[in-house]
This record gives sequence, C-alpha cells and structure tokens, in this order.
Amino acid sequence: MDAYLLDWLQLIFRWLHVITGVAWIGASFYFVWLDNSLEEPPRWKQDQGIKGDLWAIHGGGIYEVAKYQLAPEKMPETLHWFKWEAYSTWLTGMMLMILVFYIGADAYLIDPRVADLSRYQAIAIGIGFLAGGWLLYELLCATPLARNGYLLGAVLIALAVVTTYGLTHLFSGRGAFIHMGAMIGTIMAGNVFRVIMPSQRALVAAIEAGEAPDPAWGAKAKLRSTHNNYLTLPVLFIMISNHYPMTYAHPHNWLVLLAIIAITAFARHYFNLRHKGIQQPWILGAALVATAVLAWVIMPERAPAPAASEQQVGAAQVQTIIHERCASCHSASPSDDVFTVAPAGVMLESMAQIEQWAPRILARSVESTDMPFLNKTGMTQQERNLLGQWIREGAGE
Repeated sequence: MDAYLLDWLQLIFRWLHVITGVAWIGASFYFVWLDNSLEEPPRWKQDQGIKGDLWAIHGGGIYEVAKYQLAPEKMPETLHWFKWEAYSTWLTGMMLMILVFYIGADAYLIDPRVADLSRYQAIAIGIGFLAGGWLLYELLCATPLARNGYLLGAVLIALAVVTTYGLTHLFSGRGAFIHMGAMIGTIMAGNVFRVIMPSQRALVAAIEAGEAPDPAWGAKAKLRSTHNNYLTLPVLFIMISNHYPMTYAHPHNWLVLLAIIAITAFARHYFNLRHKGIQQPWILGAALVATAVLAWVIMPERAPAPAASEQQVGAAQVQTIIHERCASCHSASPSDDVFTVAPAGVMLESMAQIEQWAPRILARSVESTDMPFLNKTGMTQQERNLLGQWIREGAGE
C-alpha cells in the first residue's frame, strides 16, 4: 500500500478511535457516577415506581434525572440506547490494528530479538490471542465462578499474567502492549454486544408484554458492566503506551504492564466507592505511591562516569554514529523501507539538530534502547554508551 495513503488511513482511524473511545468511556463514567449518586426520592415519586432521583446543573440548565425500579407505566416513544460508542470504538481500533500492526507487521509487530516469526505467523498469533482471550473469558463467565466475584477475579488475573507474558515473548514491546489492550477492548465490546444489550432488550420486551423481567439477565449485565468499569483505565493507558518506551521496551515489560493494569484498576475502585459516598482516600494514595515505586524500579541504569584519563567523545564521532544508525529514518529524505518521512519530525542530519534532540536521543537510544526502531541498523551497546557519555558531558557544550 502506498505509504502516503497508509498514513492518511491511520490518521483518520486513529482520530475516529479517539473520538468514539472518549464517547464510550465518558458515557460509562457518567452512568456509573449517576447510578451511584442517586438519592431516595420523595414518597410521591416512589408511588410512581421511581427508585432514585438526582438533580444536576450543567451548561446553564437544571436537570432532573429519575431511575425507575422497573419502568414507567407507559414506555416512552423514544428510548435512547448506548451501544454504538462501544461498537465504533472496537471497529476503529481493529482497523488501526490492521493498518499499523498487521500491514506493518515487519516493522511494528515482529521483533527478531524476541521471536523469529514470519508476517503471517505473527498476524495469526495476534488474531488467535484476541479471539481466544474473548472466548475463554466468555466460558469462564458461564461457569459457577461467575457467582463468586473474588474467585472469578483471581482466575482472570492469573490468565492476564500468562497472556501478558506470552505476548511480550512473541511480539515487539509495542505489539505486545497493543494486543493486550485490544484483547481487553474486545472483551469489553463483547460484554456490550452479547450480554448488556440483550439484557436491556429483554427488560424492555418483558415490560411491554406485562411480564416480570428475568432477574438472571440483570445479574449478568451487572457483572459485565462491573468488569468493563474496572477495565477502562487500564485500556486507556495501553492506548497511549506506545509513546512511552520506558514501559514497553523494559526488559521485564510484561511485569511493567501487569503492574500498571493493577494500579489503574485499583485507582478506579476509589472513584467507584467515592460515588457511593464512601471515602477511602488511602486507595488513591496507595495507587500514587505504587506508581512512584514502579517508576523508580524500572528507572534505567546509568552508565558509570568515564575515568579522568578516558578519551573524550568528539562531535565527529557522535555524528558518525548518528549518520550510520539513525539518519536512515531521521532525515529530510529517509532511505528506510518503512518510514518515508522523519518519525515525529525529528531530523538528525546536522550537528545542530543532534544537539537539539540530545535529550530525546538519551531517553530513546541510550537509556531505553527503543531506538533505532527494533535496532534494525544494528547500533551496538558501545555506541550507545558513547552517545550517553557525550550527552551527559554537555552534548558538545
């Protein structure tokens, strides 16, 4: 596919993915807050079947929201359903997966340093993880485990550990993180499509037929909605994780990802309790402390300071390394087979440009070894050390 056309398709679907994701997760956050913030209504409202109500002000207007125990005496002609946000987020996300990680499998998904896979092997494994993860989740939720939230949660956590380990030992760090996020997103969208929406349709159909709704549907929908709620913050992190190589490029990236998933889900628990009027600020404090500890633990080791007698690294030596290892992508006219324009607009052709981007070179090529991209130009550890020494000594100043 033409690189220019591919860039435009990626831009369009990434933009749509962000928009629909904001709509879906925003609606999820709002309805969780709404449900947990409802107050006991006055008697005259209770007599009309109203279970809880809430008053709010927004945008210059005052709103009254009421939740019925079952339904009003007469169903309204217009009933708003919330489903397309979830479906659109998943569809645009899968299009991005195809455009970036499957069409560009050799560049973004396959890392020969991790596993020697062909393009079609990598794509098949990726799709297998997405479909298999969703199917296994559905099977578990259909077992008696679903009646014990803690036990089901423990099993799902164990499966997440195995999955994360497997992905990071098959794919590049980027590819592994994104596939974990896509698996979570598939489970979340599947919950909406297979359980939450059918339960809502069953409720409406029973009310219209004058029958008592089957409580089993409501219980299933509540379980899946709870799962989706706790998965929102982890999946949001994974969506932006490709910008932060200190996470996905870490030697123990699978543990880093698991830690962030646990921290963000735990932080979500604080807000869920707070909406119910239960104040547990220690949860948020613990999440912040855990984040700080994680940042400290995965901090890259600094190379030892050079001995006084060690020869200084010269600008010409640095420029030679950058020209051989980096300029094939980071130039006005890249010669790389994947990138037709300099990634992120970073060009490293002149000494002035190298000095300008020295902090980025230090972070991406020396401390995290994320660049060169999949080390396709073969930068050695000695070259990284020389760049690090030159930058830490003042980058030619």
